[in-house]
Amino acid sequence: MRWKRWLVIFVVLASVVGLIGYGFRPQPALVETAEVRRGPLRVAVEEEGRTRVTDRFVVSAPVPGFARRIQLKVGDPVRPGQVLARLEPLRATVLDSRSRAEAEARVSAAEAALNGARERARAAESDAAYWEQEHARVTRLVQSGDMASERLDRAVLERRRADATLRSARHAVEQAASELAAAKAALEYSAAAPRADGPGSSHELVAVASPVAGRVLKVVRESEGVAQAGEPLVELGNARSLEVEVEVLSADAVKISPGTRVLFERWGGEQPLEGRVRTIEPVAFTKTSALGVEEQRVLVIVDLTSPGEQWRRLGHGYRVEASFILWESASVLQVPASALFRYSDGWAVFVIEGGFARRRPVQVGRRNGLAAEILSGLIEGEKVITHPDASIEDGRAVKPMG
Repeated sequence: MRWKRWLVIFVVLASVVGLIGYGFRPQPALVETAEVRRGPLRVAVEEEGRTRVTDRFVVSAPVPGFARRIQLKVGDPVRPGQVLARLEPLRATVLDSRSRAEAEARVSAAEAALNGARERARAAESDAAYWEQEHARVTRLVQSGDMASERLDRAVLERRRADATLRSARHAVEQAASELAAAKAALEYSAAAPRADGPGSSHELVAVASPVAGRVLKVVRESEGVAQAGEPLVELGNARSLEVEVEVLSADAVKISPGTRVLFERWGGEQPLEGRVRTIEPVAFTKTSALGVEEQRVLVIVDLTSPGEQWRRLGHGYRVEASFILWESASVLQVPASALFRYSDGWAVFVIEGGFARRRPVQVGRRNGLAAEILSGLIEGEKVITHPDASIEDGRAVKPMG
């Protein structure tokens, strides 16, 4: 009985020690895992872009004038030669009391100048008539020998001078009459700005016609008013001829070449659209990001290659998300990029073997933000730890979550 009692005590103590040891043994770390698999892999540059009409035409005022109200609306179709706007001659300004008094005074001064020119013309006519008679009389006397020939030369000279003075006086009368007419017109037409709406006034209007067939993209100036030469009036374009402009970082632009395949996703349609890079502009520009960082960006122009029926709902200035495909393959051995970490001079991952984490160096190929190509070091179907923290070491017991 005594040895049985000691046996029971020994068993109890052994159980307590075993329970204590089990409680203090290292617990396996819970980790997230992913399977090494084969599948498609794509390396792309993703940026936001905007659609734009390939050929836009800004119709401007050819001459200064008073533009009538434009009745066109955005989206209206236009034909080649269709009148888009009409320009009237510039209207005269309305005079205030002082300006009107000055205009009336200029009319009175012009009338006085005309009267003075007429009186000088009459005097010149009398002088010319006198010297014409004198020339005839001297000619008769010289021919009869009663007067010296030198007297005839002087008479001829004076007659020519009188004729020139008469012609100058008549021109002065015409000039004064024109100045009086201009002064009266300024006074008459400045009181109110007449419109060129009446019969027979259509020749005074300048019709601005459409150079091409298309649709109205923008009515720059809708209300009537004074338009200067070269001022934009209407913007036209073919809404079915679209291209996409994408602002790309200069560091990414050097990886893109003409002909690069582009996918447009999250543009509002059910299926992605396809395109090809046409032009990479050689000049970069500085743009400040939303975080306040200055970036050098390059404008890349992409042509849509998908059938027009798929993107007929797109218009000018619509937002799209462009993915420039730099490289892609249909079957690549890959792991999540979050499983990789730096080790020595290369890359490594933690592989789960028998419930323990084993560090294994790998050779990495192409990568995108989510996955990486594995060239060597792993085989398909193995489990790797994603997002390993500092507590995961080689040989550590681990337990996959879930």
